[in-house]
Amino acid sequence: MDGIPLVTVPEGRVGPWSVRRFTVDRLPCQPTRRFVPFGTYTMLKHDTRGVVMSDTPDERRDHAPFVARAAGHVLVNGLGLGMCVAAVLAKPGVESVTVVEADADVIALVGPHYAGDPRLAIVHADAYAYAPPSRARYDAVWHDVWDAICTDNLRQMARLHRKYGRRASWQGSWARQECEALRAGRR
Repeated sequence: MDGIPLVTVPEGRVGPWSVRRFTVDRLPCQPTRRFVPFGTYTMLKHDTRGVVMSDTPDERRDHAPFVARAAGHVLVNGLGLGMCVAAVLAKPGVESVTVVEADADVIALVGPHYAGDPRLAIVHADAYAYAPPSRARYDAVWHDVWDAICTDNLRQMARLHRKYGRRASWQGSWARQECEALRAGRR
């Protein structure tokens, strides 16, 4: 799916977080805006928040614009399953990837799977509070710190885009177009 492979993080659990495989082998009883074709996928699930991320085709498609633009020095706010991290590290023009993740348990669960690449640095910090090194500049920045597609995210997206506006050649946010369509009443 647009250069983003299925996730290979092993199943496991740390604190309230788990990585699990799931199989879609029948159509849902009620239609949804996002369709998941038959197949086996991986999810990141929180005990109380539910499924936070998966590697279904729609979700991989959501991240494709970022992966296509990623080159040079890259910043990702939100580790999740590491789906974007894996796709970006597979690109030969990527020199460094900094991931900012607020949850230490997510880092402990997912981070070790990607730790072998010396271009990767995972920082335990909140995306809104993280202070990059004073001279840091990024060729691409991706913000993905939301669990669901919701118009409430737009204000937070704008805040992060302002924060990195002078440090980034390009930046994007997960599901921003869908959130804007919801706000405009087009969905």
